[in-house]
Amino acid sequence: MKRFLSIAVASAMVAAALTGCGSNPAGGTDAPAEGAENSAAENDGAAAESGEAGSAFRIGGIGPVTGAAAVYGQAVKNAAQLAVDEINAAGGINGVQIEFNFQDDEHDAEKAVNAYNTLKDWDMQVLLGTVTSTPCTAVVEKTHEDNLFQLTPSGSAVESIQYDNAFRVCFSDPNQGTASAQYIGEHGLATKVAVIYNSSDVYSSGIYQTFAAEAGNQGLEIVSAEAFTADSNTDFSVQLQKAKDAGAELVFLPIYYTEASIILGQADKMGYAPTFFGCDGLDGILAVEDFDTALAEGVMLLTPFAADAEDELTQKFVTAYKDAYGDIPNQFAADAYDGIYAIKAAIEQAGVTPDMSASDICDALKTSMTEISIDGLTGLGMTWGADGEPNKEPKAVKITNGAYAAM
Repeated sequence: MKRFLSIAVASAMVAAALTGCGSNPAGGTDAPAEGAENSAAENDGAAAESGEAGSAFRIGGIGPVTGAAAVYGQAVKNAAQLAVDEINAAGGINGVQIEFNFQDDEHDAEKAVNAYNTLKDWDMQVLLGTVTSTPCTAVVEKTHEDNLFQLTPSGSAVESIQYDNAFRVCFSDPNQGTASAQYIGEHGLATKVAVIYNSSDVYSSGIYQTFAAEAGNQGLEIVSAEAFTADSNTDFSVQLQKAKDAGAELVFLPIYYTEASIILGQADKMGYAPTFFGCDGLDGILAVEDFDTALAEGVMLLTPFAADAEDELTQKFVTAYKDAYGDIPNQFAADAYDGIYAIKAAIEQAGVTPDMSASDICDALKTSMTEISIDGLTGLGMTWGADGEPNKEPKAVKITNGAYAAM
């Protein structure tokens, strides 16, 4: 696993020293800047209060803060705001403050494009977003046309960063699928595996395809592979019964947490208790409303961040996040936090100034992103290639006693 992902690439979150640029993602503080909680709330989807264009770096954000994927978007929004407040309190980027404006896309491609246009009208210079893959793939077409720099914290589809102006913090879908098969095989978790995936979603189907391609190399037999779509995502009894009848010891779920919570509940009712294994889309399942978290006991998932990790960087971030928002951060929060500090490092490396056009800033950051190295929440010594993919080591967690525990 470690060997594979030193070549592949990953995703996610917390604070650390920017080794390439000599700055500290934690902003040198153990807690968020005073007023972090208020500033995040005040920027709830509306344009941030700002001064004259050119007097500050304007970073936009896009993601779902309402709707089915709101757990992801809210975490990204909160953590990005936390990082912005820390940086501003520490003097900004080369003495220049950051203005941050986050727009809700409800995990919808058309609404994401509308959000992008709103941020353009606000004179956005850099985009942190979008959070989920399908909206991100739609927006990257626009940022490419405008030559605007885009760093998605968690958009994992290959197409989400298909142009030279776009980078990501997280692993791509192909890397997640291959890495999952390797992890299951190398740790002897099962030999007979079933897969339940969303064929109407590029995130889910992309991970499934590379998982299936690697499974045979790991001695895994896929005994059942059943799809669903956005129009049939509430009853999984047929898929589960086929997995059970085929003797699947493990069910791989390359899907989002909402459907996964339904699957776990229906599996329990039919008396089927295999090992369940997923990717970063399952992060958030413990926060599903009215979900019995006991049903998720033992669920495993690949993720670049575990809030209970004992390293100093993680614990500082978790404390700051809880103080600001009263919640425990997930990996999407970590991705976003690392993303803001990566943008800071790239701006400092390139020596750009806020009076430059967004296009000129983009041209400079395309190069400087490949020159920085940061120690972040989601990986130490993270670097980026010209293809926009990150280089870092992946991690896995297991849900134990209602919490994510590092493995």
